[in-house]
Amino acid sequence: MNYYLKKNWRKLALACFLGILSEGVYVILQFIMMRSFDAAINLNFRSFLLWTAAEVAGYGLYMGIAALKGIFEARVIRTMNNQVRHDLYLSLLDKTHTSYHSQDTGEYISWLTTNVKQIERLAWEPFFSCAGNIALVVWCILALFSLHWLMLAAGLVSAVVMLVAPKLFQKRMEQLGEACAAAEADGVSRLKDLLSGFDVLRSFGRTDRFLRQGDSVSDLMELPCCRRSCVQFSISCLTGFFSVSLQIFQQVVTVILAFQGKIILGAMASASNLTAGITNGLRTIANHRMSLASARPYFKNITVHANETRTEADTKPEPLNNEITVENLSFQYGEKPILHDLSLQFKKGGKYALTGPSGCGKSTLLKLLLGWLPDYGGVIRFDDKNARDFTPEQLQEQMSYIEQNVFLFNSTIRDNITLGGTFTNGQMEKALRASALLGDLAAMPEGLDTPVGENGGNLSGGQKQRVAIARALIHDRSILLVDEGTSALDQKNAGIVEESLLANPELTLILVSHHLTTERKEQFTQVYDLQPAAP
Repeated sequence: MNYYLKKNWRKLALACFLGILSEGVYVILQFIMMRSFDAAINLNFRSFLLWTAAEVAGYGLYMGIAALKGIFEARVIRTMNNQVRHDLYLSLLDKTHTSYHSQDTGEYISWLTTNVKQIERLAWEPFFSCAGNIALVVWCILALFSLHWLMLAAGLVSAVVMLVAPKLFQKRMEQLGEACAAAEADGVSRLKDLLSGFDVLRSFGRTDRFLRQGDSVSDLMELPCCRRSCVQFSISCLTGFFSVSLQIFQQVVTVILAFQGKIILGAMASASNLTAGITNGLRTIANHRMSLASARPYFKNITVHANETRTEADTKPEPLNNEITVENLSFQYGEKPILHDLSLQFKKGGKYALTGPSGCGKSTLLKLLLGWLPDYGGVIRFDDKNARDFTPEQLQEQMSYIEQNVFLFNSTIRDNITLGGTFTNGQMEKALRASALLGDLAAMPEGLDTPVGENGGNLSGGQKQRVAIARALIHDRSILLVDEGTSALDQKNAGIVEESLLANPELTLILVSHHLTTERKEQFTQVYDLQPAAP
C-alpha cells in the first residue's frame, strides 16, 4: 500500500491540502457561530446579522473546497486502482506456466475486480478520511487552546483514549481481512465452475443442485465478511461510547469556564462541536486504522511493480538453423514417470508426427520444448544452444503452440490474427494462403473484419484452427507445435489444415495425433511413436 501512496505523493498532497483547508474553514466557522450566539445572548441584533451572514458565506466556501477535494480524491483513487491492476498484470506475467495454471482463472478475475474494489474501500477511501480527520483534530485542538488551556487538556485526554483503544483490535482485524480475501477468491472460483456447468445440470434436471451449491458459495463468501463487519461494528460502538463520554466531559468544562467569565458565553454553542471534532475525528481514525489493517492481505498478490525490471536471460535465441535435439530426456509429474531417456531429432523445415497411447508424454514433450516445464532430466538443444539458457518467452519468439481448443478473443478475425500488430497486405495474404483461410474469408461478407464472437463462437472448429495457424505464421513463428489441433475436426477440414501445414517448406512442424492413416504418415519427415514410461 505504501508503494502506491509514495508513487502518487504529489496528487495525494494536493487532495490532502484541500482536506486540511476545508477542515480549517470548518473550525473557523465554529468561531463565527460563537460570535453569532454571543451577539444573540447580548441582544445585539446588528452584530448577530453580520456574523450570521459571515457564517453563510463561510459554509459556501467550505462546501466549495470540499467538492474540489472530492474530485481530486476520486481522480487519485482511479489512478491508484489502475496502477494496482497493472502491477497485478505484471505479477501474472512473472509467473511460470505451471504456477499460472495452478490457480483458476476465476481467482485471477477476483484479484482484478473484487480485490481492487476492496482495496479502494478498505485502503484508499479510509486514507483520505484519516488525513481529513487528522487535520480536523489538529485544528480543533488549536481552537480549544485559543479559548482556554483547560479545554485543550480535556481535548488531549480524549486524544489519548481514542488513539490507544484501536491498537487492542488491530491484529484481529488483519486476520479477519485475510479470511475475507481468501473466501472471496475461493467463492469466485467456485461460482465460475458452477456457471460453466449450468447447461449440464439443467439438462439432467439437477436445478436443485445448482441452487444448493449457489447458495452454499454465496454464504461461503458472505460469512467471513459478516464476521469482520460485526467485529468492526462492535469496536466502533465501544469507541463511540468513549467518544460521547469525553464530549460530555468537555461540555461540563466549557460551562464551568463560561460561568467563571474566563471564556465568552457564546463558546458554549460551539465548544462541544470542537470537542466532537476531536473525539469523533479520532474515533473515525481508529476505525479506519482497522480498515487499513484489514486491507493489507489484498496487496499480497502483487509481486512486481511497474518500475521494477523483470529478470530475463541476457542471451536471445537465434532463428533455428539446423535442428532441435532431445537427448536422454526424462520427466515425471510428482511420482508418476511420463518420459524416460527419450532422444529425438527435429530438422529445420521437417514435418514430424508424435503418436502413441494416452499418457505416453506427447503433449508433455511439446510443453518441454516450449520451456513450460523446467524440471526435467536430459538436454534439449536448439542447434548447439541449451534450452535452459533461455526463458520460455524467448523460446516462444520462434515457436507457436496450437492446441485442440483454440482460444480467440471476442473481436474480429483480423485482430485475432495480428493481435494488434501492424503487418503489410503482402504479409497478411501470405499467412492467409499458408493457413488455407482465404477460401473461408471469401464466403464472409465482412472478410477479415468478421466478428468471431465470444471464444470464436461464430466460427467453425476448422476456421478457428486456421485463424490460429495464420496468427502463428504472420508473427514469424517458424516452428509450429500442434497438440491434437485437428482431432476435433471432420476429416475434410482436418485434411485441409494438415495439408496447408505440410505444404509449407519454411515451417518446422511437430504434430501430436492419436490416429494417422498410412497414407498420411508417408507425408511426414518422420513419425515418432512414443510409449508410456515404465512405472
